[in-house]
Amino acid sequence: MAERSTAAVDVADNSGDDPLTAKAGKATADGVAEADDTAKKNAQEAGGSKDDTQPSSASELHSGHKLARRYRLEECVTRLDGFSSWRAVDEKLRRAVGVHVLPAAHARARSVLAAARSSALLGDPRFVQVLDAVEENDLVYVVHEWLPDATELTALLAAGPMEAHDAYQLVSQVSQAMAAAHREGLAHLRLTPGAVLRSSTGQYRIRGLAVNAALRGISAERPQRTDTEAIGALLYAALTQRWPYDTDAHGLSGLPKGVGLIPPDQVRAGVHRGLSEIAMRALVNDGATASRLEPPCTTPDELAKAVAAMPRIRPPEPIFTPPPDYQRTTYQQGTYGRPAAHGVAAAPQRVQPPPAPLESRTGKVLKWAVSALLIAALGLGSWQIADKLLSNGNPGGDDPKNTQTANSDNGSGGSGKDKPAAPVPLTVKDVKEFAPDGSFQNADGARNSIDGDPSTYWRTKYYRDGPELAPQISKGVGLIYDLGSERNVSSASIGMRYGKDHTTITLYAADSMTPSGTVDGMKTIATGTTTDKSMKLTAKEPVKTRFVVLWITAMPYSPPDPPSSKGYKQGITDVKFTG
Repeated sequence: MAERSTAAVDVADNSGDDPLTAKAGKATADGVAEADDTAKKNAQEAGGSKDDTQPSSASELHSGHKLARRYRLEECVTRLDGFSSWRAVDEKLRRAVGVHVLPAAHARARSVLAAARSSALLGDPRFVQVLDAVEENDLVYVVHEWLPDATELTALLAAGPMEAHDAYQLVSQVSQAMAAAHREGLAHLRLTPGAVLRSSTGQYRIRGLAVNAALRGISAERPQRTDTEAIGALLYAALTQRWPYDTDAHGLSGLPKGVGLIPPDQVRAGVHRGLSEIAMRALVNDGATASRLEPPCTTPDELAKAVAAMPRIRPPEPIFTPPPDYQRTTYQQGTYGRPAAHGVAAAPQRVQPPPAPLESRTGKVLKWAVSALLIAALGLGSWQIADKLLSNGNPGGDDPKNTQTANSDNGSGGSGKDKPAAPVPLTVKDVKEFAPDGSFQNADGARNSIDGDPSTYWRTKYYRDGPELAPQISKGVGLIYDLGSERNVSSASIGMRYGKDHTTITLYAADSMTPSGTVDGMKTIATGTTTDKSMKLTAKEPVKTRFVVLWITAMPYSPPDPPSSKGYKQGITDVKFTG
């Protein structure tokens, strides 16, 4: 599959599902070798020729082999049921990838190719992307991303139950992603803790969409319900560190036999009640009872909506721990302005005496000289004022046109109409991504730019060319904000994910949330360039509009930030408008 020249997907995946064990490896290798010997014999009898540079079957693959003279196999991570999964290197793009390989004669080879190609068409960054799906030299192989910095949910759960906020993020992100997949007719059917990865920024990525099930020949009559129950099991495990069935699985202990499926808040103390109910609503098909008469969730979309309807669970407040050499001051100890404790008198403070008065003869002369000068100055000022009034033909000074009122501006020292109005914060009612060319960056993350949480953000894809964006992507990317009604927009403060050289942002006034055409026909509010992670844009004159476009035309080169790879990119963490 050809990749676009301007944008890459977001980093790579940690490949297969199950760790390779000696016992499983030996059993499956023997079976594969026998099948491959039969295939080789049939090929020889048919007089066919082979490319000596390629392995004759999947069982002959080993570290160092190259597929398509491009993908060099490094480490086998799974060998099971006639197929193998590898960590490999794409020597053309110099990046790590994952590869699933199976013989072209394998009974499931056609379905694996079809599943991989369907998954690749989805193009959703919340899923580990399929990069290539090829049949070549009697082999079928599927190449996908490899995420070296991501952590499997299996490893996270081995460390203990999740905090409520982390579990909320897990079920929210995974259910939304699977709802989007099912809208395109794609199911996972093998959504286990090993299929979910968490990046260092807290974003969850799902690997093996459709492909993992095809490799194992798994199907389901009601795929939406199957995936919903799997998400419920993941949430249950996150809250309790127990698998919600009576068998051990994925490194977790199952529930005691005979007790049935009990709510998570009855398994472990302190479990969030709302999340416990969500887990039971998703697992209702397996015998769970939805508490409070809430209906069961039978599709990922229903589950995502149920999670969204919950009160938002915020992350725990950070705990400040002072360093060892931290010294409290008297003010911090609460004794500021109080007498010393236990009747101990405070040390007397030396008071400097006032300067001696000018009682000498010289001092008296100096005082009289200063007084005389002040009297002369006052007299001169009065004479000048009187002369000015006489020159204007108003000796009486009673012309109201020339009368000045000292308190005309209530003591502000100037005219009231000249005093600038204090800036007023403007409320944002809605936000969405603005993509005139239809190439969206991260449409589902748009609201992260106004949620008030600096740890969340809307991000762009990463690009190989920059900082200025190429014409192939409309020379820019951005967001459009709805202020609810027409307001005078005078400035905006913008927080960004990445600094360095450089970011250029322009604000435009649009006529709707779905304006036709590009920003070229819109009125400019303000523009600016920065190398920092924040920017203040101020208009020369306030612009009256309801809809504001934030348009990025240059982005800094930034290091890898999973799930985003290194390249020219930017993220918007927080936007506030004033008028």
